[in-house]
Amino acid sequence: QVQLVESGGGVVQAGGSLRLSCAASGRTFSRYVMAWFRQAPGKEREFVTAITWGGGDTYYADSVKGRFTISRDNAENTVYLQMNSLKPEDTAVYHCAANLVTPFGSSVRMVGSYEYWGQGTQVTVSS
Repeated sequence: QVQLVESGGGVVQAGGSLRLSCAASGRTFSRYVMAWFRQAPGKEREFVTAITWGGGDTYYADSVKGRFTISRDNAENTVYLQMNSLKPEDTAVYHCAANLVTPFGSSVRMVGSYEYWGQGTQVTVSS
């Protein structure tokens, strides 16, 4: 079992930055692929980024590539999402997700590929 708790959300002006954190319980955190998804009001949950257990592979949605960076600290059981050059369209609840088996290919971007989810943290970008 893995429990995920997100933090770091808030209100920021367009062009600003935020750093989200996701603290995970469990001794086997380092074995899990970790991801961030987001869900805006009235929209489906969408993939943002993912990182493999060793941090060697990262994946990004085209909409955030070059602006967002995912990283992990396995010693601290924490995954981070550094968000720069924020835009109003980045406004959403950001959820951390984890899965023991690394999804194959494009499946890493699918909601159904992740077994464990956090409650989310709200990010609001004002124009």
